[in-house]
Parts: sequence; structure tokens; C-alpha cells
Amino acid sequence: VQELTRYAQVKQYSTIASLPNSWLDDYLSWVNPQSQCCRVFNNGSFCSTDRYPVDDSNCTKCLNPGDLNTCFSPPRDKFMHLLDYFLKDNPNVHCAKGGHAAYGTAVKLSSGPASNQTVEASYFMTYHTVLSDDDDYIRALKRAEEIAQNLTLSLNGSSTVFPYSVFYVFYEQYLTVASQSAVNLGICAAAIFVVTFVLLGFSIMSAFTVTLTVVMIVVDIMGMMWAWGISFNAISVVNLVMATGISVEFCAHIVRSFALSRKKDDIERAKESLSEMGSSVLSGITLTKCLGIIVLAFSKSQLFEVFYFRMYLGIVVFGASHGLIFLPVLLTYIGPSAMPSPEAVFNKGKSPPSRRARRQQQPGPLITRSPDHSPPPTATTLYGQIAPPNELPKERARRVQSGQ
Repeated sequence: VQELTRYAQVKQYSTIASLPNSWLDDYLSWVNPQSQCCRVFNNGSFCSTDRYPVDDSNCTKCLNPGDLNTCFSPPRDKFMHLLDYFLKDNPNVHCAKGGHAAYGTAVKLSSGPASNQTVEASYFMTYHTVLSDDDDYIRALKRAEEIAQNLTLSLNGSSTVFPYSVFYVFYEQYLTVASQSAVNLGICAAAIFVVTFVLLGFSIMSAFTVTLTVVMIVVDIMGMMWAWGISFNAISVVNLVMATGISVEFCAHIVRSFALSRKKDDIERAKESLSEMGSSVLSGITLTKCLGIIVLAFSKSQLFEVFYFRMYLGIVVFGASHGLIFLPVLLTYIGPSAMPSPEAVFNKGKSPPSRRARRQQQPGPLITRSPDHSPPPTATTLYGQIAPPNELPKERARRVQSGQ
């Protein structure tokens, strides 16, 4: 409590506006013999000023002035017993220090008899200074976490102190949203590089160009978020992670078409890939997504209109512009080399045919046979008919004699 009081004196730094409400201070005032609050019957049960008059002769004070120690605290054997009465006593005109209204849920006692009970948990309430915007709320949360950590260290680890307020539940995400989003987007980029490297023929440059274009799309979407007033929170981080996957559709098809192009010049290869896959990217991906996104523009919910329509529209616009305009230009500079044709891949590693094999592959005379497998009367070539097979030697001898 004393530490919190010192922090409250520097409210510009700690954002603590007032002194903390301490149930311990009110309890010591309530149990003090000079007050009329703590009274008991002759049998030891509690005599509340809310139900019994102050001058009731059946009620006597809980403690005598000599029972208090130097810290004005009751002895240990009566401290927990009287604390239970304090937490059940309602404040009234005769005793405003009754703790049931203010501290009924602020102190949690252990189970068991009063002599063995201990305080398991408690809280001390205070107030923040006026907070006007998100930056003030985040700063107040950071200061509260820092103060709680210092209080825990001052207790030498015997207890753990943590802050709580209604707005902490929402603004706590902003303490780690930047680091968590960087880790998640980095994992997505690495996954895109590995998958595209495998599916695009183990080409490092293909994977690099796709990953680089996706990263640029995400960076441009972040710039659009700042210009369009979209907060950087958990919902927008989820949309950015999803944008990395959707952006691959605008890039991978064009990069693959560029790698399969047989053109010799990179500019001609980029033109061919854009002419073959550009229409598919524009009509099959861009326009279809635009039709589904336009519906969100008419939503009455600000959540759908800001975090879904605006961000999805940015994903489609930046994805299409990078895939159809920026990526073809990038490929002309650092695009992958042409992939070998399927025939070259199939024949890779095979030795060229020998001279004898090439001669055997040349067309020769086609010999036909009758259904009864008897020799044909004539031999037929691709160029016409010649003499029967049994007359071939005689025809050759006649030509030799005649000088042909």
C-alpha cells in the first residue's frame, strides 16, 4: 500500500490518480477500541451496530486498549477471527467502516477454523487518470504491469501482484501484437518460399520472386491500413496472415508460365506468360473476389465494413496490381531461367542412337504375305512393284550383261 501511495504521487508517470483503498487500514480503524464498530455478545458472537443499538448492555467491545500491539493491530489469535466479522459488517450511521460493502469480495480467506485461517488473496483498488485514446490506455496498462512487477519483487516472491481493470482485457493484445504479427507473417513467408520452391520445379528464383511479391503486397496493405484508419489489432493481423495465402494466387501462375516459356528473350517470355495467364488471374481470381467483397460494403456493422470490406478490397486490388503489373516487370530482371521441355527431360541421360540403329529405323521394303503364308508373287516397295523374288538374281545378271 505504501508503494502504491508513492506511485500515486507521480501520476503523470504512473497514471494512478488517487491513493489506494486499503481494507487493512479500514479494518484496523474498525477494530480499534475507541470506535463503536467491533462489538461482541457475551457468548462471543458478533454484535452488529446495524441491528443492535450502540448502548446495548448485552454487547461489549471486542478488544481492550491494551490488546493492541505497537502497530495498532489485534493479536494474532484474534486477527483472523475479527476479520471475518469485519467482512460481514454492513456500514451504517453508527459505524461507517463496516467492510461488507466495500471489501466483501476483496479478501479471500482459507477454509478451516478461524484460528488457522490465512488471507489467500486480496486486492487494493485505486483509479487511473483520465484516459482519452488508445495510446493512453496502452500506456496505462504498461505502467500497471511495471508497478505490479516491482511490487512482486519488493515482497521477495512471497506473493504475486498483478493489475486488473475492465479495459485491460481488450488492450492487453496491443502489448504483444507487433511481435506476434511479425513472427506469424515471417512463418507464412517461409512456408510460401518452401512450397513454391517444391511445386515450381525446385527453382530458387521462382520461389524468391513469388515470396518477394507477396511480401510487397502485405506491406502495401499495411500502408493502406494506416491511410484508411484501420486499427492494427488481432482482427487485422488475422486478415494480414490470410492475405499472404491469397496473394500467392496472383503470382504463382504467372511465374510458372514464365518459367515454361520457350522464348529466348526475357521480355518476350514475360509477354507470353502475361498473355497466357493474365486473363485467368484477372477474371478467375480478381473479379470473382470483387463480387463477393462488394456485398460487405453495404453492411451496417462497422466491424464488417472496416476490417473485412476495406481490408479484403485492399488484398484484391494490391494483389491484382502486383501480379499483373509489377511481377512481369520483375521477372524480366530476376526471373527464373527457362525450364527444360518435357521431351528434353524424358530424353535426359540417354545416349544418341548408333549408326546401325539409325539404319534400322529407315523405311525398307514392305513384304506382304497371303493368308496361307505362301510367298507373294511380287515384292512391293514404297515406290512400286518389282520382279518376283525368285527372278531377282536373273534380272540382276541381265542388267550386268547389258551394261546397265
